[in-house]
Amino acid sequence: MVIDSQKMQALARRMAGAEIRGRSPWADARRRFLRNRAAMTGLAILVGVTAFALAGGAFAQWSHDELDFGVMGQVATLGQPSIANGHYFGTDDLGRDLYARTVQGTQVSLMVGVVGAAIAVLVGTLYGATAGYVGGRTDQIMMRAVDILMSIPYMFVLILLLVMFGRSMSMLFLGIGLISWLDMSRIVRGQTLSLKNREFIEAARAIGVPAWRIVLRHIVPNLLGVVAVYATLLVPLMILTESFISFLGLGVQEPLTSWGALISEGAGTMNYGTLWQLAFPLFFFCITLFGFFFVGDGLRDALDPKDR
Repeated sequence: MVIDSQKMQALARRMAGAEIRGRSPWADARRRFLRNRAAMTGLAILVGVTAFALAGGAFAQWSHDELDFGVMGQVATLGQPSIANGHYFGTDDLGRDLYARTVQGTQVSLMVGVVGAAIAVLVGTLYGATAGYVGGRTDQIMMRAVDILMSIPYMFVLILLLVMFGRSMSMLFLGIGLISWLDMSRIVRGQTLSLKNREFIEAARAIGVPAWRIVLRHIVPNLLGVVAVYATLLVPLMILTESFISFLGLGVQEPLTSWGALISEGAGTMNYGTLWQLAFPLFFFCITLFGFFFVGDGLRDALDPKDR
């Protein structure tokens, strides 16, 4: 009976341990996120748009820069969306296939959004974590520099960079990323101030761990929840910025295109009865923004400690 009792106690401890492990904060956040219908809808939208960008070109019968001379000059009648002639989304005024151009525009816009957000997150996280952990005069100088940069209209800075250094894809990525890290740095700095005096940070400091290692190995990993939520909300902002720049004619250059360039072209031809030139790129643009916002809200609700 004593042996059986000990076995029962050991089994109870293992079950209790498994139950505790199953209730970890990350597992609880994942469960809350999966139960959020809006977030799952947004995730499904983003998966669908990404699949369209990656595999949509395989179904195109025309290249994005190939001209269909048969519809040129009669776009309003012959350039309408049609499966028979292979123009699923119709054509633009030059007879180019709008489906192929929408696929390429989706690739470019998503790439700009993701790469620009990645640069902003990387720079802002390291800058804010360093300022918050070091503190003192260094923190004051670093954050005053952020305040000065935030007082300058970022769209003006981006346009100036593109005009001065050329309208290339790499400069577009770099320009959008480098002017969007300021808010991230302030958010990360505030979170770092609340973490720097915690026991595990004090323990690492007591055993002589260098400051840079504490920032990278202890501070930054504990900010991943906040960073992930803000990053999902930052991507649509990057896409909006790129679309606005392309709408002004300063974004990607021909033969490349993006959602902003396609929307600009479609808006210019609305009065000629070619609404499909505006409708299709605008549709993908809008649902992608909704998808990122839904996912961002879902992550924020799942990772909010007040709701646990």
